[in-house]
Amino acid sequence: MRAAVIHGERDVRLEEVPDPTLYTGPNADGLDAVVRVVAACVCGSDLWPYRGVTPTNEPHRIGHEFVGVVEEVGENVRTIKPGDFVIAPFYDCDMTCVNCKNGVSTSCLHGGWWGSKDRIGGFADGGQGERVRVPHADGSLVATPEYPSAELIPSLLTLSDVMGTGHHAAVSAGVTEGSTVVVVGDGAVGLCAVLASARLGASRIIAMSRHESRQALAREFGATDIVAERGDAGVAAVKELLDGIGADCVLEAVGTKESMDQAIRSARPGGMVGYVGVPNGGPELPVRPLFQSNIGVNGGVAPVRNYVEELLQDVWSGAIEPGKVFDLEVPLTDIAEAYAAMDERRAIKTLVRP
Repeated sequence: MRAAVIHGERDVRLEEVPDPTLYTGPNADGLDAVVRVVAACVCGSDLWPYRGVTPTNEPHRIGHEFVGVVEEVGENVRTIKPGDFVIAPFYDCDMTCVNCKNGVSTSCLHGGWWGSKDRIGGFADGGQGERVRVPHADGSLVATPEYPSAELIPSLLTLSDVMGTGHHAAVSAGVTEGSTVVVVGDGAVGLCAVLASARLGASRIIAMSRHESRQALAREFGATDIVAERGDAGVAAVKELLDGIGADCVLEAVGTKESMDQAIRSARPGGMVGYVGVPNGGPELPVRPLFQSNIGVNGGVAPVRNYVEELLQDVWSGAIEPGKVFDLEVPLTDIAEAYAAMDERRAIKTLVRP
């Protein structure tokens, strides 16, 4: 089959790779499945190795967001069956271990990551390809009620990562009915954090964005205000909108030192920062200012699998349409353009069709 392979800085290629099969080697557990990918996408975190910020020491498979149709299941799979349309989170998990049950499935005791070997020795394919072998099919995969319409597929795809991640930022910061919220970051996760905050009942949502198209989508998702400034000017603009005090909840969706500083200084005394930006650029927590203002910081890698069923209901009904973050769609044969468009900020998020 064909799949994306990253070779180094700004070097992603479509290559022929082995077809995935159910694992039959030592320690085989019969819990895996093979899924034909219907839609995948490029993540903002994929851009770190693409830009060379995270080094690529040898060519390897890439991609961790996909939806598709189950083609084959192992002998011990019980809830997922061939023909199901399924959503996969950006990682593998069994949903039975203590960490999964505690709501932190990203720390699954038996899980792993796409594009690498699983814990029994089988290979879990990268998501940017034609097919994927999925370990722990009953845990990782969520089947939709029926095969979705073409219009629903982009929004279902966001449940594999960005919508669940935006939701995690909002939940981590304690967004609830009537909250005032600031969202730092206008990528797909930041925009989904706006949507998640509106869904949870926030009364005022300030999106920090300098890009007109992203500002427009933020407003469509529920932002009441836009702040284009950064640094001291950005913090001042936020506080001017919020009675000079700051926000109840600040959602950080970038992962740099500057974005974390922006987030912390935009929170009111006693406020909470929910962070989901993949850390790059050396962000550190200034403990003394946090202590003095009683500002809390909560978040991390989003356990999106724990949120899929809840968010799926609203996506399926059309109550929310997070798939609008996809503003470019390309075939898998144009995977290099999928990356370049996001790297050059010509696209918010690229959907890839095998």
